[in-house]
Amino acid sequence: MIPVHGYASTSAASPLSPFAFERREPGAHDILIDILYSGICHSDLHTVKDEWGGAVYPIVPGHEIAGHVSRVGANVSRFKVGDLAGVGCFVDSCRSCAYCKAGEEQFCEKGASFTYNGVERDGKTRTQGGYSTQIVVDENYALKITSKLPLERIAPLMCAGITTYSPLHTWKVQKGQKVGVVGLGGLGHMGVKIAASLGADVTVFSTSKSKAADAKRLGAQHFALSTDSAVMAPLNGHFDFVLNTVSAEHHLSDYLELLKPDGTLVLVGASPKPFSLQAFSLIMKRRRLAGSLIGGIRETQQMLDYCAAHNLAADVEVIKADQINRAYERLVKGDVRYRFVIDAKTF
Repeated sequence: MIPVHGYASTSAASPLSPFAFERREPGAHDILIDILYSGICHSDLHTVKDEWGGAVYPIVPGHEIAGHVSRVGANVSRFKVGDLAGVGCFVDSCRSCAYCKAGEEQFCEKGASFTYNGVERDGKTRTQGGYSTQIVVDENYALKITSKLPLERIAPLMCAGITTYSPLHTWKVQKGQKVGVVGLGGLGHMGVKIAASLGADVTVFSTSKSKAADAKRLGAQHFALSTDSAVMAPLNGHFDFVLNTVSAEHHLSDYLELLKPDGTLVLVGASPKPFSLQAFSLIMKRRRLAGSLIGGIRETQQMLDYCAAHNLAADVEVIKADQINRAYERLVKGDVRYRFVIDAKTF
């Protein structure tokens, strides 16, 4: 077994604290990654606070992992020692169901093994995430990373990048379309960058007027203060596609009304509280309300390659491990531009 240091939550009410645990020795198809950077996703906070239910403690969060390969199993062919590698939101799946065979492992019929607060394929060994010094993963569930971009800015792409790329790719957002992005945070800022790179006419909707300049800097052509009805009303029926990244309670009907006939509103933010909406917001204009999770390994690699080719990476604030709890407090307040990333050398 490999001794590892990290930070863990031991209850919904406790702060994260130093935690020592063990990783398995790499098997024939595994690689050992020395973690260099681990992003902080809002999902980490929801999970350790048990806001979605199902938390099993202790939890080492983190599914935005970037580092270099320090050991490879005897049958590994995709990686060699010294390569850059990443790990996203899951570390394994059944590999035999229709979704796994189609490269959509996130929808595995038997349940994907999520990177933390999950279980390995034996159904009992708990998974622990990237707020740690090392991780062992099957090479087929690891991702190749370019050396062209700063590694700390690539780490958040493992979740924030694919969470926004996947719906934009799935719904075939393209040049000239009018696209709205609701919320300018860790997810939203990547949604803006990717949508703009596709040639879409992008509008950011935010409750924070102070983010108007950032919206334009990130690639949006327009900014709308979502709390101002005088700004919002003229935009009704204006958009082909709206990407909703907000993970707090809000009114979906307000954003459905923004869509043209046959337009689509896709949720990627996950509010702990249920939504209500007006049925007529959907049925009168044949609008669609959809959800999107992440992507499979194939699509996630496609996203990383796309971002490398278009020089896209997250805007980050690198912190030390002992600043994690303060970062969580700031995350709740929206006080980050736009992703906290932990320097793993400080664990």
